[in-house]
Amino acid sequence: MQRMSVASREEYGCISYEFYVGLSDPNTLLLFQEWDSVDALQDHFDTAHMEEFLKVLPDVLDGEVATRRYEVRNPNDIPSQSNDEQRVPAERGDQSAHRQSRQKIIH
Repeated sequence: MQRMSVASREEYGCISYEFYVGLSDPNTLLLFQEWDSVDALQDHFDTAHMEEFLKVLPDVLDGEVATRRYEVRNPNDIPSQSNDEQRVPAERGDQSAHRQSRQKIIH
């Protein structure tokens, strides 16, 4: 994991790449990684150190691997919708007649 972290942080587009042990369960291992773009992340998947890491991973883990991917966007980069596009027809059986556009906060 140390070699994987060092090699990954040297890749173009890598902002951070760290492994953590869970405080409530020391048998839980977390990997937190941030990338400049989806393309940089995809390039990461195609590296030799990723291939090596995936080969040895079953030997060091005793359990399932779960992944979650979050994409953080600047609200100014999201195309705005007109009021008509935001309306949801009431006859569709929706509880609300309007969609609410909210910025998602991940922490």
